[in-house]
Amino acid sequence: MRKPLIENVSDTAFMVAVYRAMETARPDALFRDPFADRLAGEHGRNIVASLRTAFLSRWTVVVRTCIIDEFILTAVAQGVDTVLNLGAGLDTRPYRMALPGSLRWIEVDYPHLIELKDRRLAGERPRCQLERVKLDLADVTARRALLSTINSCSRTALVLTEGVVSYLTVEDVASLAEDLNAYAAFRFWIVDYLSAAAVRYRKRRWLSRKMKNAPFRFDPGDWFSFFERHGWKAAQVRYLVEEGERLNRPIPLPGLLRLWWRMSRLVRSPEHIQGLRKSAGYVRLEPC
Repeated sequence: MRKPLIENVSDTAFMVAVYRAMETARPDALFRDPFADRLAGEHGRNIVASLRTAFLSRWTVVVRTCIIDEFILTAVAQGVDTVLNLGAGLDTRPYRMALPGSLRWIEVDYPHLIELKDRRLAGERPRCQLERVKLDLADVTARRALLSTINSCSRTALVLTEGVVSYLTVEDVASLAEDLNAYAAFRFWIVDYLSAAAVRYRKRRWLSRKMKNAPFRFDPGDWFSFFERHGWKAAQVRYLVEEGERLNRPIPLPGLLRLWWRMSRLVRSPEHIQGLRKSAGYVRLEPC
């Protein structure tokens, strides 16, 4: 029996890298990631080739990358001196973004991803002070020790969990939220947002079967209330659909889906349409 291309959550990092490489190749690219194709490799390209709904995932990655880039640049301008990227995957922001040389950037992920990244980016120079830490976020003791160390040598830190929280359980996210909230240095946290309806839809889609080894597990019901209960409030929300339109990069729906969307706008209530438009995005959290 052929092994599935996506065996675990780590494999999604290769998929994301392919989408960033594809965006970089466009003449009207919204960002440039010259390292993405090298990091994705053949494995990433094979994953994307196997996904029939890759157009939507690709669009999501592109728009979310722009949102997060802006969040980070704004936070750095406001005095953030440390960025902690949990579940960093194959992200290359320390290399491709215009960041101050004094900024401390810490990437945390599984050992095999850190080692692959070290090999494929050997000889490249980051624009800030980059560190990589081999750590499984499920190892609570090690995670808390790392957070304590970072807190002790940072004034203002931003935490990034791009494409991470959705794969964790509600209990895992609650534990992480409370751990981060326990330390004064962690002032900002960038998190994926999916409405309850979007989570249900994601579980029904064909893509979920293709990615059965990397399922979405985080389903807290009321997303914003959940984080408030665990010490974090939404300071800024950027919704993917609205941001895509602002960037002149709307959802590239195929013909039939585009027709369905137009018809839906005629028969559904404005509240329902607005709910669909705000079903997914990224949120900058701050401590309550």
